[in-house]
Amino acid sequence: MPNYCVSLAEIIVPASELSQHISTAGMEASGTSNMKFAMNGGLIIGTLDGANIEIREEIGKENMFHLWRRAKDVPELRRQVREGRLRTDSRFKEVLAMIQLGTFGPAETFGPILQCLDGPNDYYLLAHDFVSYLDAQERVDATYKNPALWNRMSILSTYGAAHRRARSCSSCVDTTTTTTTTTTGEC
Repeated sequence: MPNYCVSLAEIIVPASELSQHISTAGMEASGTSNMKFAMNGGLIIGTLDGANIEIREEIGKENMFHLWRRAKDVPELRRQVREGRLRTDSRFKEVLAMIQLGTFGPAETFGPILQCLDGPNDYYLLAHDFVSYLDAQERVDATYKNPALWNRMSILSTYGAAHRRARSCSSCVDTTTTTTTTTTGEC
């Protein structure tokens, strides 16, 4: 989204039902956003990394759609990719072929991206994560078709995220009342 900023987030976050936080495990950089979506009832589909792990502990793993890989798995998977030992799912190959054919825009625009996804160059393990992502997305689709379940998960997400925030702020208050320093963190 061009020019994404706090003003846009104030509109987008509360209106979202699903937030996708699918960075490569170990490279997560969206913890604050994840929590904002959860506090507003948005369900999360994401990698088990960083804030997603903490949020999952608060809202319950059954209220989040996660991809299976963890940061500790990444070095070994990258080694297997470099050595050509991981097979690429045919559906991922089909998507790459569509990009090369210009289905989504001029193929030359996507050339550098395609080079990064080619076999041993897939540092971010996108080809590897593709199947896990599709499986998680199928769970999202099935859950969304059950409004009672979706709403329950959304409410529990809001409760769990708010509960975490309240404990965090309580901890900040305890810290500032027992020392002379002030807190400039999330509280």
